[in-house]
Amino acid sequence: MIKTTGITKSFGDLKVLKGINIEVNNKEIVAIVGASGAGKTTLLQIIGTLDKADSGTIFYNGSDISKLKGKALASFRNNNIGFVFQSHQLLPEFTALENVCIPAYIAGKGKVEAESRATELLGFLGLTDRLEHKPSELSGGEQQRVAVARALVNNPSVILADEPSGNLDTENKNELHKLFFKLRDTFGQTIVIVTHDRQLANMSDRIFQIKDGLIINES
Repeated sequence: MIKTTGITKSFGDLKVLKGINIEVNNKEIVAIVGASGAGKTTLLQIIGTLDKADSGTIFYNGSDISKLKGKALASFRNNNIGFVFQSHQLLPEFTALENVCIPAYIAGKGKVEAESRATELLGFLGLTDRLEHKPSELSGGEQQRVAVARALVNNPSVILADEPSGNLDTENKNELHKLFFKLRDTFGQTIVIVTHDRQLANMSDRIFQIKDGLIINES
């Protein structure tokens, strides 16, 4: 599903990633763990094409996407990758339904198709009665579920999550953890999670531990 070879990344004189090789299988949930500053988020952003590696390649289903640029890269990202962030990153002026629809509109889908898919996903996530609520009217757990629905709206092949439960209380964190596995079982999602949460990491199919810019352990 996803394969990286020799991924390196530096910021000035600081070498953050020093040659990362990982493989993630289809419908697998993997966690990337490590101390703050180890390079976890940088690696996730490169896998998600939000940042560019200094060297190395990234393959999705055998296709090298490292060479994509501009509109081709943006189109690949929008259609194949869903993102879930710690801070939700919902647009405050839009309702839950409108927030979920945005990636579908970017992909060129019409209003009826986008709203139908968004409504279906929000219903699946238990938010049917919150469609017209804006983020400020939602709890932290509800906001994160809206963010998950937004990540799923274009039927991506992979979900990338960066500390997705970091701002949630224990109850909502546990619900979100269960949700990732429900998504895999229901929609066949491949999920890569950067996390400090050992409970979530230990639930994953595999764990990659990163230290000083290198994968030092896989379990």
